Amino acid sequence: MNMSFYSAAVGAIQQQQRMNVQSNNIANVNTHGFRAERASFGALMNRDVIGIDNAELPKGTGTRMTKATVDFNPSGFIETGRTFDFAIKGDGFFALYDPPSGEISYTRDGAFTAAQYWVDPTEEEIAEAEANGEEAQPKPEWRLSDNEGRCVLDPQGNFIVLDMDEVKEDRAGLELRLGVFDYAIREGLEHADSCRFVATDKNGQLYLGTGVVKRGLLELSNTDLAQEFIKVIESQRAYSFCLKMVTTSDEIETTINGLR
Repeated sequence: MNMSFYSAAVGAIQQQQRMNVQSNNIANVNTHGFRAERASFGALMNRDVIGIDNAELPKGTGTRMTKATVDFNPSGFIETGRTFDFAIKGDGFFALYDPPSGEISYTRDGAFTAAQYWVDPTEEEIAEAEANGEEAQPKPEWRLSDNEGRCVLDPQGNFIVLDMDEVKEDRAGLELRLGVFDYAIREGLEHADSCRFVATDKNGQLYLGTGVVKRGLLELSNTDLAQEFIKVIESQRAYSFCLKMVTTSDEIETTINGLR
């Protein structure tokens, strides 16, 4: 009897976690470059563990959500015509570098902007300033950014420095080379905030992706609302069945204890 109670309780908790995945997908249906997640379940091993006073307690009953697999299937594009909007047609990701932490992450969201950064003077600039009896100061530099402080990288892994005079004079003729990177094993890429992914050891070697960068376009989210709503209904019904099972087990336990 305890087994049915624990199995139902575990099932209700896991359906709630599945609902969290689905709600996150639905919330990002209009987020550019978003990749939906799919909840995967696995059966738990059924065995007992020794508790307080050598009591045998059930462990591993029912199922649990083992992982949330990212769906990397492509989606459509929307034309914006903006200078710093980019989309990748094909496989690959844009690379973003976070100056404070040194973290490199990857994204399909190409809604970039021009941001100003302060760059420390080089050794040559410091020596030249000292020769003139002056102190070298940091200088401003415009870079292509994700508007959250991270810098977009080119195919060689360098920052993309912008000439603002060129941007103002001829926006349509501005040529930028954005890096497209990819992993042979995408399974295991950690989903971070702002539609970013962080690589792990299981992803293997990084290489230049085969995708082609298109300007003036943004990639749409690959969330399928119809499928997500179907899964929400499935999770709601499964959750209610689990709670009903808990209630039934409790009623049976109460009846048995009353017979004593």
